[in-house]
Amino acid sequence: MPAIATESPSDWELSSNGKYWTFMRPLEQSDNDDRHYRLIKLASNDLQVLLIHDGDADKSSAALDVHVGHLSDPDDLQGLAHFCEHLLFMGTEKYPKENDYNQYLSEHAGFSNAFTGVENTNYYFEIGHEHLGGALDRFAQFFISPLFSASCTERELKAVDSEHKKNQQQDSWRMFQLEKTLSNPNHPYCHFGTGNLDTLFEDPKKKGLDIRSELLKFHENYYSANIMKLCILGRESLDQLTEWAVEKFNDVRNKGIEPPRFPGHPLTQNELMKQIFIKPVKDVRSLEMTFPFPDQRPLYAVQPGRYIAHLIGHEGQGSILSLLKRNGWANYLQVGSIHGGIGFEFLRISIDLTEEGLRCYEDVVVCVFQYIELLRRAGVQESIFNEVQSLASLAFRFKEKYPPSQYTSRLAGMMQHGYPASCILSGPSLIRDFNVGIINENLDYLRPDNFRIMVASQQAPNGVEFTMREKWYGTEYSVLEFSDNLKQALANLMPNDNLHMPGKNDFIPTNFETNKMEIKLPAKRPNLIVNTPKMRLWYKKDDTFWVPRANVWILFRSPLAYATPNNCVKTRLFTDLLKDSLNEYAYDAEVAGLAYNIENLLEGMVLAIGGYNDKLSVLLEKVIQKMKDLQVDHERFKLLKDQLRRSYKNFSLEPPYQHALYYLSYFTQDKMWTNAEKLKELDDITAEDIQAFYPTILSHLHLEALVHGNVLQKDAESMLTLVENILQPRELLPSQLIGHRSLILPQGTKWVYQRQVEDPNNVNSGIEYLIQVGNVTQTALRARLSLLAQIAQEPCFDQLRTKEQLGYLVFSGVRKQAGCMGMRFIVQSERDTVYLENRIEEFLIKLRGIIVNMTEEEYRAQVQSLTFKKLEKDKNLGQEGGKYWTHIHSGYYEFDQVDNDVQELKTISKDSLLDFFDSYVDPRSPKIRKLSVHIQSQKTPLTAKYKVNIESLHTCLVAQGVTRLSIDDLRSAVEKGDAGESSIEQILRGMLIDESKGNEEEIEGLLSKLVAAMGMTEEHSTGAPDNGGGSVSGTFVTVDSKKTARRLSKVDGDSSAESGQQTPVRDHSTLPEGNVIITDPVDFKSRMELSPAAVPLIEF
Repeated sequence: MPAIATESPSDWELSSNGKYWTFMRPLEQSDNDDRHYRLIKLASNDLQVLLIHDGDADKSSAALDVHVGHLSDPDDLQGLAHFCEHLLFMGTEKYPKENDYNQYLSEHAGFSNAFTGVENTNYYFEIGHEHLGGALDRFAQFFISPLFSASCTERELKAVDSEHKKNQQQDSWRMFQLEKTLSNPNHPYCHFGTGNLDTLFEDPKKKGLDIRSELLKFHENYYSANIMKLCILGRESLDQLTEWAVEKFNDVRNKGIEPPRFPGHPLTQNELMKQIFIKPVKDVRSLEMTFPFPDQRPLYAVQPGRYIAHLIGHEGQGSILSLLKRNGWANYLQVGSIHGGIGFEFLRISIDLTEEGLRCYEDVVVCVFQYIELLRRAGVQESIFNEVQSLASLAFRFKEKYPPSQYTSRLAGMMQHGYPASCILSGPSLIRDFNVGIINENLDYLRPDNFRIMVASQQAPNGVEFTMREKWYGTEYSVLEFSDNLKQALANLMPNDNLHMPGKNDFIPTNFETNKMEIKLPAKRPNLIVNTPKMRLWYKKDDTFWVPRANVWILFRSPLAYATPNNCVKTRLFTDLLKDSLNEYAYDAEVAGLAYNIENLLEGMVLAIGGYNDKLSVLLEKVIQKMKDLQVDHERFKLLKDQLRRSYKNFSLEPPYQHALYYLSYFTQDKMWTNAEKLKELDDITAEDIQAFYPTILSHLHLEALVHGNVLQKDAESMLTLVENILQPRELLPSQLIGHRSLILPQGTKWVYQRQVEDPNNVNSGIEYLIQVGNVTQTALRARLSLLAQIAQEPCFDQLRTKEQLGYLVFSGVRKQAGCMGMRFIVQSERDTVYLENRIEEFLIKLRGIIVNMTEEEYRAQVQSLTFKKLEKDKNLGQEGGKYWTHIHSGYYEFDQVDNDVQELKTISKDSLLDFFDSYVDPRSPKIRKLSVHIQSQKTPLTAKYKVNIESLHTCLVAQGVTRLSIDDLRSAVEKGDAGESSIEQILRGMLIDESKGNEEEIEGLLSKLVAAMGMTEEHSTGAPDNGGGSVSGTFVTVDSKKTARRLSKVDGDSSAESGQQTPVRDHSTLPEGNVIITDPVDFKSRMELSPAAVPLIEF
């Protein structure tokens, strides 16, 4: 394929109204892409905009990418770019209400998000297609007139800090930061990009810097239209989208700046030829080799890094991984280039080591270089390049759609990469030129004197001690020069006969016929085409996407597989050994766009195969044959057993919220073996046990399968006949097909299970709070539960995350499982879990008031938003097939669930929803069925401080005609009251008597209005230090005394007036009344009622 010609000014044409330029050459797009595109540049500010008309879109989207990231953070304000991303969405001059944007999106089936990268910040949203104009207007204002209000500034500082603390015990973040910290100190790559309260509050304060002023400077310096890229996707015509882009983004200022560039490379001679030993949180063993590498974006036509990574990362015969596995040194290997910033990149080889591989890590490094030397000697192979190029071309040719916000976000980012305008859709997807010289130049960067090593393990090899601690994450590490042995081995590399170039890939597809025809109404469900005592086969020929792909799911039902913890572990080891034995064979298929996976679950095992359909049956036959006649390799068994052992143990170090979810599942499922129970069984299991065990599982099976995609019915039947013929299982008894059940909490009960976070260094706690409301088959309850969750989502996030800053991770929604469903809340926080439980219940009480106060128009908007979400079309083949498989695997087969729910939603009045809430969800309901799991940090929980809104007080006084008391006077009164000199009310009363000279009745009336106006929010004690009393922060006073809260009717920004109910202030230090603590989990489960098992809701 020839290289794309460089664009010239003549490729752009000015519109008749002079407001924008249009790129006149066609954009290179996939053959499978039916959307229409237009690339424009606004004449007023040089903002480049990609417009996408998709006539079938039910969701619209826009994304804007700013070419500035945390590399541009000032040295003394690290995390500022990330903080700017957080705060940008908190209100604008045109839409000052801080949650206006998210509320608008929520009411119209939408959502938003953003992320800060090394050199870019990306903002995006998605919304129901009819409301794109309103969303764009709000979105544009963030880049024209953001408020960056002082109160939001303070709160979002805590959100950034909470986000960092969420990541502190995650090894991926720790290793990423250590790699940066140990890079060139004169290059901004060494920055701490997330930021926290130290970098964004404490340290700047000591230096006399005002964080809000610095934020405004940063925004002023870098948020310029000419380094922004905007992408808008909608159902409207390109002309309408163009008009909106010009009208709404015309006022984004162009400051005429260049995208920030940073000369040099983070890895210089001072950082290379070093080995870094790092102590991870989890029990992992890994080796990373990192090379400075050329920026691949200007080399998009050749993509030398892709060719090199394809070969080094190959897993077939003769590959590095094949040799390392044969030697018992490694389990996995990954290779890829990582973009750093304009002009610099890295190539990284990551290897998951065995225990022996850790001891021999230097030999592993030598193996890698022996292969690199082989590539040099063999020269660039045009046949291999053509294979990589051909597979890239196929993937682009049959590229499927995915959710619109993912698409716009990705395209807005790609527009920053410097590709010619005609290539902004295809960018790195296509490889255009074969250039031996450029590939060899890039290969020359992979030299023994041009890399460094990072070895992660709980105990470093060769007696190395961890002598240093990284500043931001507290990671223990040490840095040493390369050993003389390693230097000598690399200087005298010898060829290794076990390494060779990969052969021809027989899995590359050649048949792409889809037999496309006109279909007026695509089928809404698969058909059952085989139904015998041994097998059910569901089938649907693709009639929507017309791509040469298919997906196959096969469930091997066996009551033995999960009968005991021992059986469960043996089944898991069998699936691991099976995948390991097929790795070399299946790797070619994976490279060629055809992949499989098999895993164990409650019902037995499930096999999933998906990709190009041409060779799918070949891979399926190989996998099933190997299932039947697997010979367990003793050496690989030992290594995979060790891997599984570490996986079970490492689960204890997962984030607290994941443990909350895990234990809540344990308490609501009739059978679930814990990781501790499985770990106890693992040690005694031998290779011989697996060899003897797996035939017993396969001897009696029930198969249930779905074949969906570009496969004819006769071929689908042939595939499953093949599976049955190879395995030849006997049928299960009907009683052995009964599915699992849920535990149903007794009506009118509230339960709490409490346990500690197992990681002593994790500052976060986690909670999942569940209210059971009925069986998933009850359409009326299911629709009401979904609607309540829809209404709750935005105000829950706004209240618990944005306003109260409980933690970075706040979620609300529906939890569904066999025989049961409910409303769930998940929070991860530094706060005590008892406090979190109380805040969730306070929110639920407030939620009722939100519904009560809704106008009929607002209520209908929420119903419409949920209806819109439920009716959203599948974007690709995998999404559609996954939906069908979920219905099949559930055991209910309710393929028309969405239609049933939508019909029911039409009938739900506001009063009906309130009745549902009062009966099932209100924590005070006599019918409540509530269970919460508290995972409490071993660290001391944050203590509460209280912020009194002085501005609200002052505004209220002025409104009542009291004008002589200043904000400082009021601040002084609140601080004195909290210090115990007198109550706040008494001090205010005295001030009012002096000021107004009014009678007692008037003063008491005014005082009650003041008390109602005093907004109080709790804050973390990690803010500015105080001197034992209160501390001043902007328009708020921070006070310590809880008695203040009890005297006010407005707590944490939640007034009884707003909620529509008069609620007494609760004691947040104790569990809400009526809760019973679970002390014996097994005893608790044995006393619970069981739900019905899943039964088909359709007739076969």
